[in-house]
Amino acid sequence: MNENCGIDFNSIALQCGLDKQVDRNEVLHNISGLEEFYNRKELIEIYNYLLQTVINPEYLIQIVKCSDNYRDSSSLTPIVKLLTSKPNEDSDESINLRVICAKAIANHKDTAYVTVLLDCMNDKNENYKVRLACADALGKIGDKYAVTPLINLVSDETEKSVYLKESATNALGIIGDLRAVDPLISILDSKHGVFSKFSFLKEKIIEALGRLNVKNEKIFNALKKSLLDESPMVRINAIEALMNSEDERAAESIKECLEDPDDEVKKNALIALYNIEGRKILDEVISDEKYPVLLKSEAQDLINEYEEEDE
Repeated sequence: MNENCGIDFNSIALQCGLDKQVDRNEVLHNISGLEEFYNRKELIEIYNYLLQTVINPEYLIQIVKCSDNYRDSSSLTPIVKLLTSKPNEDSDESINLRVICAKAIANHKDTAYVTVLLDCMNDKNENYKVRLACADALGKIGDKYAVTPLINLVSDETEKSVYLKESATNALGIIGDLRAVDPLISILDSKHGVFSKFSFLKEKIIEALGRLNVKNEKIFNALKKSLLDESPMVRINAIEALMNSEDERAAESIKECLEDPDDEVKKNALIALYNIEGRKILDEVISDEKYPVLLKSEAQDLINEYEEEDE
């Protein structure tokens, strides 16, 4: 019996079936069902106790998720310990547990744990899924202390995980610090003409630059240059970023993509121009013989879907 809160933790372990061999689904159901019997304060005490005593990673995942519903600061210490305590064997369940812990830490938005997340993210001996989750968590917390380490990771030529670079880039876009502009553009320039595995990284960089949403000559030129990239998805992302840039030159640059060899790029360019210029670009595409049937049909569909609703 715990004298401080009057909760019999041994009884709770029995109630959940944690101390005996029972069906896993039953245990998971019982853990979730605790909220039917206890109030908020009691549940936080219970979850904190279970986080420190339960060994099964699958059950711990459920406990972390339940604890995250209340996001009490007292739960952070055991959750951080679970994140930083590497198991002897990296089973899927153990990795998933640590990923869930990183997400839970992010949900608290507590900048005191940015250093812990950075340490995990920068550890090249760490499981890449855990590193990805920590990079995502840093973006969600949004502390600018993480900007330089994130930039260093994205710029690190010895980092083997392109996926991790993508997550770090995404985090930089969410944080929105202008210090990231020059390094991101530099990486984008170095990857121009490189398709294959770097395509997604380029897409993330363009998204990050677009999120900054500032009138910056370097950003505009980088996005405009990306309209000529080998990857259609990179070109589409650049169109969207330019559309959201509020730069008066955006429409002129995007208009050139109406002649792009890829049909999806053409369509996205037309939609972007419609968002910028309104009905007049649709009428122009329909009436001008130089535009293909594909675009004329898309323009008519946009009129039918949006314009006629307003009439």
